[in-house]
Amino acid sequence: MTQTAGCRNFRVAWLAASVALSALPVAAQPAPAPTVPVASTPAGYDEALARRLGADDMGMRGYVLVVLKTGPNRMPDGPERDAMFRDHFANIKRLADEGKLALAGPFDGVDGWRGLFVFAVKDIEEARRLTATDPVIAKGEMVAEFHRYYGSAALMLVRETHDKVAKKRF
Repeated sequence: MTQTAGCRNFRVAWLAASVALSALPVAAQPAPAPTVPVASTPAGYDEALARRLGADDMGMRGYVLVVLKTGPNRMPDGPERDAMFRDHFANIKRLADEGKLALAGPFDGVDGWRGLFVFAVKDIEEARRLTATDPVIAKGEMVAEFHRYYGSAALMLVRETHDKVAKKRF
């Protein structure tokens, strides 16, 4: 067989196979993936509020979570301890008024966990400096453990909302 005859035979076989395959039913093709619409700004979104609270596009922001634990120097009950805690609450109020402290509160004391601060600051070092201003830390009544935290920027509204629901103040 010559090369020309071989090529011709190949072409004929290819054409025959193509015709035979075209007679077979075509398998169902999967539907194209739906086009995902570009997310639009949700109704009720308040850009000015988001900016004021430091929110990113997801309504979140970075914080530093501080866990307060029992320290090595428990102050005995009495006027000095009472003054230390009075100053502790005054410090919390000052930091909240400055917009540095988003949330604070006590734990149940189990396993030495006494309370928490959630600071609206850029880094742990700034949170360390602010925590050091608290009398319970300065006197060793409590020690602090620091963690980065990413949460809702709406935490920044706790202070003003709390003032609307509290009948008494510290």
